[in-house]
Amino acid sequence: RRPPPPQSALEKVAAQEGLSLHQLSGKWFLVGMASRCSYLAEHSHQLEATMVTMTILDGQSLAISTFRKLDGMCWEIRQHYLPAQAPGYFLLKDHRKSSKVDVVVGEADPSSFVILYYQKGRNISVKLYGRTSLVSDAVVDKFEQHVRAVGLSEDVTYYFPTYGFCDSADEFHVLD
Repeated sequence: RRPPPPQSALEKVAAQEGLSLHQLSGKWFLVGMASRCSYLAEHSHQLEATMVTMTILDGQSLAISTFRKLDGMCWEIRQHYLPAQAPGYFLLKDHRKSSKVDVVVGEADPSSFVILYYQKGRNISVKLYGRTSLVSDAVVDKFEQHVRAVGLSEDVTYYFPTYGFCDSADEFHVLD
């Protein structure tokens, strides 16, 4: 008999209990991210301030608009997170349909922060968003605990600038 497949890191992550999606709506600032993504490692010196607007659709799915600069221009990237098997779990599909990203709301205090997990294939990343671009040390500590819990470390944790945000983009700079 073959051994069972290894448990994915995301299977060990519990979603925030009792969270109403409507509490997540509004503006969020990307504070930090932990990921083994080689692009992120190579370009970490070029991180741009990133702001996200979350809108709840049909009470179950999330419309996410990410605003960030690319080559000095403000861009809006639109994504649709579909509800998955349980509250706090989402599925992000790309245009190729074959590629999907599992998303879990790991921990949240909707008035100040939310920690999201993303898994594509075997790669996992953790993102910390704040209602403001600066969060308390206690929130950063929680984020770093979540990062370590999925086997990531400080050397793959990046913090984003707290200034220079975009909050809109013209119609020529929108990616769906």
